[in-house]
Amino acid sequence: MDNERFLLSMLVNNEAGVLTRISGLFARRGFNIDSLSVGETEDPGISRITIMAKGDDYFKGQVVHQLEKLHDVNIVELMDLDDTVMRELLLIKIKAQDQTNRSQILEAVNIFRAKVIDLTPVSLTVEITGETLKVQAFVEYLTPYGILELCRTGVTAIGRGTNILSEKYNENKGEM
Repeated sequence: MDNERFLLSMLVNNEAGVLTRISGLFARRGFNIDSLSVGETEDPGISRITIMAKGDDYFKGQVVHQLEKLHDVNIVELMDLDDTVMRELLLIKIKAQDQTNRSQILEAVNIFRAKVIDLTPVSLTVEITGETLKVQAFVEYLTPYGILELCRTGVTAIGRGTNILSEKYNENKGEM
């Protein structure tokens, strides 16, 4: 089975239980969600869910078909990875007790275009956004210094140019 990475973006009603029903579709089929991002859109009654997962073409087609059947799911789109802007946010706290380590970490912060958001005598907390590969490279670089804590948002994505999910939803709504 070709376990190709894919990205789903959907607009759903902003109501309790919607995320549980969506994640349940993946769980029942034994597939893992690699990344999940959820947030309110410009319309407070609608949330956007972005899911990164792996699966073959058959699975992708099936999951889209099953998601479209859910009552609270307004539109589902399998995103074209070449026509999509994707970003992830990482907050990472690193040991920085001695001046040499602190200087090297600050140099990496500049090179990776990250930002120090908290500074104590024993640690630095850094924020970085970017594509997953950049974020992962930053984590790998900082690992030898001692990562005290780390949290990631998961991938969030939006289509390039005129690829606007809410417009597609509104067009489909008008056809009903």
